[in-house]
Amino acid sequence: MQVVEKLNEGLSRVLEVTVARDQLNQKLDAKIAEITPKMNIKGFRPGKVPQGHVRKMYGKELMSEIVQETLNETTQKALDQASIRPASQPELTPIGDIEQVIKGNSDLAYSIAVEMMPIFTPIEPASIELTRPVYTPSDADIDESLKNVVSQTKQYEAKTGKGKAAPKAEDGDKLVIDFVGKIGDEAFEGGSAEGAELVIGSGQFIPGFEEQLIGTKKGETKTLNVTFPENYGAKNLAGKEATFETTVQDILAAKEGEADDELAKTLGLESLDALKNILKTQLEQQFNSASRFKMKRALLDILDEKHDFELPSRMLDAEFQGIWNQVEQDKANGQLSEEDAAKSEEDLKAEYRKIAERRVRLGLVLAEIGTRQNVQVTDQEVTQAIMQEARNYPGQERQVFDFYRNNPAAAAQIRAPIYEEKVCDLIFTLATVTDSPISKEDLLKEEDEA
Repeated sequence: MQVVEKLNEGLSRVLEVTVARDQLNQKLDAKIAEITPKMNIKGFRPGKVPQGHVRKMYGKELMSEIVQETLNETTQKALDQASIRPASQPELTPIGDIEQVIKGNSDLAYSIAVEMMPIFTPIEPASIELTRPVYTPSDADIDESLKNVVSQTKQYEAKTGKGKAAPKAEDGDKLVIDFVGKIGDEAFEGGSAEGAELVIGSGQFIPGFEEQLIGTKKGETKTLNVTFPENYGAKNLAGKEATFETTVQDILAAKEGEADDELAKTLGLESLDALKNILKTQLEQQFNSASRFKMKRALLDILDEKHDFELPSRMLDAEFQGIWNQVEQDKANGQLSEEDAAKSEEDLKAEYRKIAERRVRLGLVLAEIGTRQNVQVTDQEVTQAIMQEARNYPGQERQVFDFYRNNPAAAAQIRAPIYEEKVCDLIFTLATVTDSPISKEDLLKEEDEA
């Protein structure tokens, strides 16, 4: 194998590789000699097929396989010989007539165009100084969480009264209703129910349904007129007018809950103190997570500031395109922020290009630090992450798991954030970290993720 460097500019390299035809033919001879004794071809005794006959019948096919194997083998050897760590998949371009190569008449010659990973020395983690914002949940924080639990475990009691004093449904009441939905004079599938529970104002039903029940009484039947939204999930109903003949079976009013042992027992706990301890632990986890987020953001800012090197253009283009595709999707869905919507496409692309540059640079820095510190992501950690992802698709867990198992690129996307977090955790242990008290408001204040 002969390797000649044809281009050396920045991170771009072009290598020209030549493998002599004699070497390819030797491999073909060895391959034929290996398989001939195992062949069973009509007209010949088993194991007695002439090698010349095998070459005539299968030589082209076998040489094609040898050429492909040789390309894979020599490409890696050429990259190793030139000390190139590819930043993306190398592009291989044949030189000359590949048909003549397969016929055994020509050398195999091809070029390798590749972008290499930048060579740089990352900052020493031990030299980094970080501030960890710290906030400890107060009794007031726990009491506030407890109030939220009380409101979320809201209980109801039946409204009472007869005749003129019969209670009427109000906003916030829970109704038990029977209903039959119709388009024109025909009931439609899935539009009927008995004993359905509905809290007025909860937005459970389509717009206009709940509001028309305000003022109804127990036992009253009322025809509700509604229009299904244009983007309704069932296309056969989207945008259509419908009626719901609705009978109110019962009206219940929310009753003020109390933070006591009984509340804790309804949640499977022994006492109110046990509930408070759980809430305190949850708050500590929430505040610790917010603290880590801010400290990681500060770390990434330092890493971005301390490193300046040429970025692989293909890697950068791919990162930018991923970001820009999301921007265009948000724009098409009317979800682009007012700030971005007011900018020209040129300015917006320049802004997101910088974001892509930051992401690629930080990814390379973290990868280099992780390599030097021997950070590893185990298969078990990846499997656990995939299982966690699969839980987001109830009933399809096996399909999700199989998808990642059969798609290495998708599995790599699961592995990457795990690796990043492990590298950051390592840096936190090696860096000088100083705790600094912070208010809850400042700790939980959202920051621009970019």
